[in-house]
Amino acid sequence: MKSQDVLLLLKLISLHAGLDGKKFDSDIIQLDDTWADWDDKGLTPTFTEMDQLESRFSLRSLEGLTGVSKSQISLSLNRMYDVGLAKVDRKLQVPKTNTKALLEFIAYGIRYVFPAKEGVIGRGIATSIAAPVLKGKLMTSGDLQPVWSNPKGQTKGMLIEPLHPKVFLAVQQDAQLYAMLALIDAIRIGHPRERNLAIELLESIFKVAK
Repeated sequence: MKSQDVLLLLKLISLHAGLDGKKFDSDIIQLDDTWADWDDKGLTPTFTEMDQLESRFSLRSLEGLTGVSKSQISLSLNRMYDVGLAKVDRKLQVPKTNTKALLEFIAYGIRYVFPAKEGVIGRGIATSIAAPVLKGKLMTSGDLQPVWSNPKGQTKGMLIEPLHPKVFLAVQQDAQLYAMLALIDAIRIGHPRERNLAIELLESIFKVAK
C-alpha cells in the first residue's frame, strides 16, 4: 500500500459526497473564506471540474484533482479493489471508497504504516489540531502547532511530513479533503485524545459519502 492510495480514496469520498446535493456538516468542515491556511494570491486553478459524471471520475480528472499521475491512479485503484478498500459503485459505475474499511484502516493501522515524521520549526499550512477542522476543539499544552512545510502557509509551527507530497495541490480547492487529511494527521501523530476525536469526526464525514 502507498500513501497515494489513501489520498485517492479520500478524494473519491469528497467527490461522492458532492453528488445528489449531499453536503458535509458545516459544524465539522468550514466552508467559508477562513478554511484555507495559505496565501492564494497568484494561484491558478489546478483543474477544471467537469459536469459529466464519467469525466469527473476518469483517470485524467483524478490526476488533475490529486496531482498523482494517471498511471499511478490506475495502479492505486487496482490495489484498492484487490484489498476491498475501493469498489465500483453499482448504480453509477464509477470508483467508490469502501468507507467502513478505510475508517478501520485509518483508526488502527495508518499511524504504523505511514507514521508522521516531525522536522524543524518553520512556516507552513496548519494540520492536525491546528487545522480549522480541529482548532478550538481540544485544549493544548502550548506545544508548537503542526504544519506542512509550504512557503504559502500562514502558520508557524513544527513541520510535519504530509501523508503524500501532493497534498497541497490536492487540497487547494477542496475544503473537505483538507479537513480529512488534517484529521488523519491527528491520528498519525498519535496522541490518544486527538486520535479518538479525529476518528469520530472522520466517521461523521464518511457517512455523507455512503
